Amino acid sequence: MDFRAFAFSKNERVCRKKNVETLFKGKESRSLVAFPLRAVFVTEDTECKEDCPQAQVLVSVSKRRLRHAVDRNRAKRLIRETYRKARHILIDGNVLAEKQRITIAFLWIDSHLYDYNHVEKAMVNIMHRIREKMQE
Repeated sequence: MDFRAFAFSKNERVCRKKNVETLFKGKESRSLVAFPLRAVFVTEDTECKEDCPQAQVLVSVSKRRLRHAVDRNRAKRLIRETYRKARHILIDGNVLAEKQRITIAFLWIDSHLYDYNHVEKAMVNIMHRIREKMQE
């Protein structure tokens, strides 16, 4: 079994300011909510190199929502881990075309911290709904 297939590597994270701006200010971006997560996503056709991932992710937990850094870090870890385990719904499901890429931002929208099972259900729900939106 190749464990690298389940890894969440650096190139899967949104790092460029331009990508963040198109995600939040772009006219073609769409949004979904599955409490306590909100997902904002945009798809684009791109010429990509071999090491370029089909999906890039941004994780954000506001200080206004969770006041303590320990709680914010825990929420971000939960989001990253549940995405890592559920991304096969988008990537392996042949939803994305070969030259297509999706950028997703996951935002924490509640002022309480939840357990892993609750966040995992929300993440799977969001992934299935994104998949449905992309197949329309």
